[in-house]
Parts: sequence; structure tokens; C-alpha cells
Amino acid sequence: MTIAPAKLSDPAVRAFVAAVNAHDEDAFFALLTEDATMSDDGSDRDVADWTDREIFSSHGHIEVQRESAGGRALVANYRNDTWGEMRTAWRFTVSDDGRISRFETGQA
Repeated sequence: MTIAPAKLSDPAVRAFVAAVNAHDEDAFFALLTEDATMSDDGSDRDVADWTDREIFSSHGHIEVQRESAGGRALVANYRNDTWGEMRTAWRFTVSDDGRISRFETGQA
């Protein structure tokens, strides 16, 4: 059973998933701190380059299966036009101002 994005516990993570699924780059980048970082399968990546390739130009979509850590850790089926569908884990660090300062993803 999946968790609808609107039902996710953490507001920043909820907005992140909604922005990805809506392919809304402006909303997505507004959620991140100016110095936000990210990693994919344990390797740090350039946020702008990675999100363009893996989310926006390839029509990425997150279908959340479960959440933990107060909603800041997800297990989800992620799909895009490049890689198809895969089971992924996501972890988020949210700053005091409610924006995401780091996200980590990789195969679960």
C-alpha cells in the first residue's frame, strides 16, 4: 500500500515529493537551502545536474511505500524514463527554517 504525498508526516518532505511528482522545478528548488547537498547511492552529486537528469528531464516520480524518522526517511518505488522503476530509500535533513539542506537517495 502506498502513502499519498498529502499524508506524509514532515511538511518539507511532503512538499518535496509533491514537487517531484508534479515536475515543478521552481517549487522543488524553493524547498532547498541555497547550499543544499545530496547523494545518490553513497556518492555526493551536484544537486542541479542530478535533479535535471534523474528527476525533471526524465519525468521522475516517487511512490512512497513507508516512512520513518518522523517522516524524514522514506522507502519508495521511484521511476523515471531513464532507469524504469526501482525500490529506493530517501533520507532528508531539514534546517530550522523548514527547508531541506540535504537529501540522500539510493537503491533500497
